Amino acid sequence: MKQVVQNIRHGQTELIEVPSPAARAGQLLIRTTRSLVSPGTERMLRDFGRGNLLQKVRQQPDRVRQVLDKIKIDGLLPTLESVRAKLDQPIPLGYSNVGYVLDNGGAGQFRVGDRVVSNGPHAEIVRVPMNLCAAVPQNVDDDTAAFAVLGSIALEGIRLAQPALGECIVVLGLGLVGLLATQLLRAQGVRVLGIDLDPARCALAERYGASAICLRGGADPVQVAMDYSRGRGVDAVVICAATDSNAPIVQAAQMSRVRGRIVLVGVVGLDVPRDEFFRKELSFQVSCSYGPGRYDSAYEEKGQDYPVGYVRWTAQRNFEAVLDMMSDDRIDVRALIDRRAPIAEASRAYESLDAGSSALGILFDYTDSAAVPDSSLRLSTLSTGATRTSAGKRFGIIGAGNYATRVLIPAFLDAGGAPAVICGSGAVAESLAARKYRFARVTSNAVEMIEASDVDLVLVATRHDSHARYVVSALRAGRPVFVEKPLCLTIQELHEIEDAYAAATSPFLMVGFNRRFSPHVMKLRSALMKETVAPAIVITVNAGAISASHWSQNPAVGGGRIVGEACHFVDLARHLADAPIVESHALGLSSGSTLRDSATLSLRFANGAIASINYLANGHPRVPKERVEVYCGGRVWRIDNFRKLEGFGAPGAGGGPLAKQNKGQGTMAAQVLAALSSARASPISFMELFEVARTAIELDGALRQV
Repeated sequence: MKQVVQNIRHGQTELIEVPSPAARAGQLLIRTTRSLVSPGTERMLRDFGRGNLLQKVRQQPDRVRQVLDKIKIDGLLPTLESVRAKLDQPIPLGYSNVGYVLDNGGAGQFRVGDRVVSNGPHAEIVRVPMNLCAAVPQNVDDDTAAFAVLGSIALEGIRLAQPALGECIVVLGLGLVGLLATQLLRAQGVRVLGIDLDPARCALAERYGASAICLRGGADPVQVAMDYSRGRGVDAVVICAATDSNAPIVQAAQMSRVRGRIVLVGVVGLDVPRDEFFRKELSFQVSCSYGPGRYDSAYEEKGQDYPVGYVRWTAQRNFEAVLDMMSDDRIDVRALIDRRAPIAEASRAYESLDAGSSALGILFDYTDSAAVPDSSLRLSTLSTGATRTSAGKRFGIIGAGNYATRVLIPAFLDAGGAPAVICGSGAVAESLAARKYRFARVTSNAVEMIEASDVDLVLVATRHDSHARYVVSALRAGRPVFVEKPLCLTIQELHEIEDAYAAATSPFLMVGFNRRFSPHVMKLRSALMKETVAPAIVITVNAGAISASHWSQNPAVGGGRIVGEACHFVDLARHLADAPIVESHALGLSSGSTLRDSATLSLRFANGAIASINYLANGHPRVPKERVEVYCGGRVWRIDNFRKLEGFGAPGAGGGPLAKQNKGQGTMAAQVLAALSSARASPISFMELFEVARTAIELDGALRQV
């Protein structure tokens, strides 16, 4: 199927072929009939992409300090590689979609065949959470319904402004959202003054019953608003403009009455003039998209609605309200449609946004679309380049996230692996990775990939809660499997993996514990093997804070940071001690937080060695993330951030700083492929893998009981 994406590095808009997204519980699979371009948002993205690196930095000053800190810790080259990788991740465009339900994902309020609006992108088939969809009334045509999502953005801003019958309200900026806001306010009995630089848009506002003033003629917007409000100042200002200038905020404050209300729906400079706000006791609020529920994972991803008695107007209910007003002919969008284009001509249609035009509504029409749900797509339809050839083992990967595409796939390619299949539940990220790395095909069907005859090794790089499921499936299918850490999240899952491993013929299982393959760790391990006494190991991880709302902090999805990330260091300590873990303890930092992501983990090994892992989320980002120290027989070895190894009392054990951090992913991939090629066992024994997984889960459990 076809989908529109935007490259952030150079601003190019592309129409690419991708597989259709896989059906998922609680989400609707929708065949698109129309989608609406949002000129303000999508033009802003194109302009950002076409700027040079310096211009991009100026638009995101908050990122500059992060980049400078990363340079100090990781070096210039790795930082530049990281920035370029971020900019090379194209994003889907569009968020106002109309279509027919192909699969309701078990959502009882929708049926297959229902016509719905959603915030789906510009694509022939989209998958959208059920709470971000709403049924279209029979008498509302597709062209009109396509404006419902943008209408809900305007409506949420109006709800925050709390208009009352007879009030005087200014709409500052008469783009699509501003003109929809104008109609919604007029429907509520409000006197509306529209202000814009474009005379045609001002004329449209007047057509909708508002008064309007065009600033291009040199009019003073503040004086006009004061005259319009009979000298009292307007009751509220809804800012729908898109500009870097701070002028809209200043003007809104100056034209407001005492205790007036200002709501920001668009994107403007936010240097608030304190004196004006102070003297008038003005209220200022930023409106968040479609309404309550937006960006709440429980609402969007889990389908948990808010009780109507407590949250009357959620995002979905705002969609419904706008559609009802369209059904009653109180919203008219016919004059807002500047152009209709088939989706096949999407790239050409975007050119009208670059010519300085005042284009309002551009509708993509999917009437001629012949797309059918298809989970697989051959590379030949993705790229004109030849498929990468290699005599090495063919691998398929499930997941196309940041780590998979930046680190894991390149590591296995450089080690001689042959890219066969890339799989994910979405469509865009996997397809773009397939084009970049010349995979033979891309699919959204994991079962098909695991059982494919042209896959010699299954790589799993998905969210943590799916690791055990894919590992068990691969083992039962007789496929060698490499899974990114963690192996699993619960003891029950671990038992299921152990059973599948025991039942398999010649099973091959590897977990991505790459740090033990770092050149500095390998050198340190060789030195420790010559010692006759047990070592004491101290590992300090300046992990940094992660929001409680991040998926990795959710015990059911990410497992929390001890299971999800600290397991790396349990494995590293196990490797350096070279003996089974016989005792483990966890001491969490008591800070009033329920996250349990700052802790000291203590391990004792069968040979008498001990390890202390300080996994801390309360440090400073300018301090290097990882340090490993080993004390043994009067000697000390220290690895700083996997760039430098020093030996004290151990001549020749040190090593100069590496040009960039090396955490061992390349060597790990090479050893995995070499083991497969020679029919050897996994580079890490299954006993160690299970031991580390069990220990990490038990340590996490101990912290959660405190």
